[in-house]
Amino acid sequence: MSVVDTPVNVTDSTFEPDVLEVSNEMPVIIDFWAAWCGPCRMVAPILDKLAKEFAGQVRIAKVDVDANPRLSATFRIQSIPNLMIVKNRTIIFNQPGALPEPALRDLIQQAIALEVPPPEDAQKPQA
Repeated sequence: MSVVDTPVNVTDSTFEPDVLEVSNEMPVIIDFWAAWCGPCRMVAPILDKLAKEFAGQVRIAKVDVDANPRLSATFRIQSIPNLMIVKNRTIIFNQPGALPEPALRDLIQQAIALEVPPPEDAQKPQA
């Protein structure tokens, strides 16, 4: 897997490879946002900075809620920005609202350190 040092724009159709598959290797921070959202615009440069700082240890994904209504509905996103962290295909953090940079950095460090077993169905051998 190549090292990505910028946030990745994720769509309804790329969620599986860009988030779920990557989450087997490292935590994926998902930023649910919209262009018209002021707090989302405040969080974006922080996530850009942290994507560079934690490149190779974490992936930052951005989901435009207006362009990707299926993902927004699937995860019941009702308020933006909404940050979610997925590790080993498991949601380990989900919170609406803008977080300051120190809190985001701490959250990323905790997500990297957290041991999350793969889901049970991923452990079953395929016939």
